Amino acid sequence: MAGKINCRNCKYHYITWDSNMPYGCKAFGFKTRQIPSLVVFQSSGKDCQAYEEKQKDPRK
Repeated sequence: MAGKINCRNCKYHYITWDSNMPYGCKAFGFKTRQIPSLVVFQSSGKDCQAYEEKQKDPRK
C-alpha cells in the first residue's frame, strides 16, 4: 500500500536546505533523498502512522 500517502500534504513534511537530503520528516526526525513515506514503508513494512493532513490556511 506504499504510495497512497502523499507527504506533501502532511504537516510533518518539509523541504531542507541540504541538496543531498532534500526532504524531511519532523515526526520521525530524519532527512532523506526519497519521499519520507517510502523510507518509512521500506524500514517498517507499514504505511506511515504519523501522517496528518495539513490544515488549510483560511486567509487564502
